[in-house]
Amino acid sequence: MIKIGIVLGSTRPGRRGEQVARWVHERAADRAEVEFELIDLLDHPLPPLAEPPMANPGRFPDEHTERWAEAVGACDGFVFVTPEYNHSVSGALKTAFDHLHAEWAGKAAGFVSYGSAGGARAVEQLRLVCGALQLADVSPQVTLPLATEFENFTVFKPGEYQLAALDTLLDHVVAWSTALAPLRTGDAEAEIRAQMGLIIEGLRAKDLEVLKGIYAEDVVSFDVEPPLQHVGLDAKLANWAKVFTFFEKVDYELRDLTLTVRADLAVGHGFGRVSGILRDGTAVDGMWVRATFCFRKLGGAWKIVHDQASVPFDIATGRGVTDLRP
Repeated sequence: MIKIGIVLGSTRPGRRGEQVARWVHERAADRAEVEFELIDLLDHPLPPLAEPPMANPGRFPDEHTERWAEAVGACDGFVFVTPEYNHSVSGALKTAFDHLHAEWAGKAAGFVSYGSAGGARAVEQLRLVCGALQLADVSPQVTLPLATEFENFTVFKPGEYQLAALDTLLDHVVAWSTALAPLRTGDAEAEIRAQMGLIIEGLRAKDLEVLKGIYAEDVVSFDVEPPLQHVGLDAKLANWAKVFTFFEKVDYELRDLTLTVRADLAVGHGFGRVSGILRDGTAVDGMWVRATFCFRKLGGAWKIVHDQASVPFDIATGRGVTDLRP
């Protein structure tokens, strides 16, 4: 299901944008097969930038940026509710754009603006920002002059004719968000395969810190050894640490990885094998297992929330079959 974020782009006390964003959300919520979420910048206080957003893609120096990346990354498109301040956008909204980069790309954007000139000049600038971030801005927009759409310039009372303009805007944002899905999926698959590459590097280096950045905090793992499940990041890392104690040198292979990606959820399956040299110098080939991975987009990065490793078993003996090869 396509998910559209309605971003309330003002944090100023006494803002009128809250009324406007609620109007957009209530109208949009009637649409089937599309999820709309109101995203208020007041819930995502972002300070001036500490580092460029492309310095470490998918890895953020602080919790507030990670939370913002998670909110943006979960959406397939956006409707930005923006004021116009001094012929431009609010500082809060521009800062929110600038904190991220990859999370915006390949998505659609539409604008509902308000101000003395309907916010039109703010939207002109936002279209340039969208171009730089590879956001596809749709042509229809909703402009709300304070003099005609707000009673006493304060209470939002839009004319009925504005509903048609809003419906057209939403039609375009949903259509473009849907059409751009293949672009987002392609990028996501490349990101996930890169994450799997990091797992292989981390295992070969026996580096738990590398592995820590790949699994979700609440990961649930069904491995080939007891117990039935390893729940949580600490348990998953402890299991890998136990494996490392047996090896002087570890190798890991992953073959035939197939991925299916949808929005912020992806699944993959393939064949994996841990091999290497034991502490006593013995070389072991290990065994091939059937590997399944479930990923979620969390904090702007794809994290493993579930994995499972298994081998077939012989029904007659009840024993696992460990000598099969892909």
